[in-house]
Amino acid sequence: MTTTPILVTGGTGTLGRLLLPLLREAGRPVRVLSRNRPAEPVPGVEYVAADLATGEGVAATVAGAGTIVHCAGSAKGDDAKARTLIRAAEGAEHLVYISVVGADRVPVRSAADRAMFGYFGAKRAAELLVEESGIPWTTLRATQFHELTLTTIRQMAKMPVVPVPAGVRFQPVAGAEVAARMAELALGAPAGLVPDLAGPRVYGMDELVRSYLRAAGKRRPVLRMRMAGGAYRAVCAGANLAPGRAVGTGTWEAHLAANVRP
Repeated sequence: MTTTPILVTGGTGTLGRLLLPLLREAGRPVRVLSRNRPAEPVPGVEYVAADLATGEGVAATVAGAGTIVHCAGSAKGDDAKARTLIRAAEGAEHLVYISVVGADRVPVRSAADRAMFGYFGAKRAAELLVEESGIPWTTLRATQFHELTLTTIRQMAKMPVVPVPAGVRFQPVAGAEVAARMAELALGAPAGLVPDLAGPRVYGMDELVRSYLRAAGKRRPVLRMRMAGGAYRAVCAGANLAPGRAVGTGTWEAHLAANVRP
C-alpha cells in the first residue's frame, strides 16, 4: 500500500466532504488542508490548519504529499489560491484540479462580467496556473453541483420577487458523482485535461427556481431579467453546458425530493 498521503484542499467543503471517504476506502492516507477542523471529521483523516488565502501554514501542510487534490474554491480568488498552493507544492507527483465547464469559453473582461460570472474567469486563470506549474497534472471540468445550485436558489427565494437572468441555462450534476470521478483521477496517473462531467439534463434558470418553489411550498413571483456583458451572452449561448457529456445520472428532481420539504 502506498503510504504517501493524498492532500485534499477544500476537504471540508461540498466536494471535499464527499471525496474523503472514497480516498480512505481506497486505502490511501489522507490529509486535509483547512482553516478549521470540522465538527464531524472523517475517521482516519488528518486535518492540518492552513490558509490558502494568506499562505499561512501551507508549506508545512503540503510537505510530503505525493498527490494533491485541489478542491478549495470560492466565488472569487480561485487563481490566487492556486498560485499559493503551487508555490508550496514543488516536488509533488500529481496535482488534480476541479474546474468548471465553460471556463475556457465564458469571457470575463468587463465589470458586468465579473459581477455575475467572475467565477469562470478565476477558474480559467487557475487552470492555466496548474498547466504551467511544472507539476504533472489532471483537470476535470464539471457543471454546477446540485448542492450548490440548491444553496444559491434558496438564497434567491428569500426575496419577495426572485430575479432570474433571462436565457441562462444550467446542467446540474450530483456532487457525489463528481467526487467519484475525482477519486478515480487522484488514484490514477496524471492525465491532463480530461473529458467534462455534466448532469443528465439542461434547465433554464427560471425552471430550476420554479421547481424549488413548488417543492418548498413557496409562492414567489419570478422576474426574468436581461443582463449585459460578453460573459452573459456566452452563457446564454450555452458556453457553460456540455450536452455531449451528459454522463451524470442523478437528477435535479431527485435532489429536490431528498433535500426540500414544504
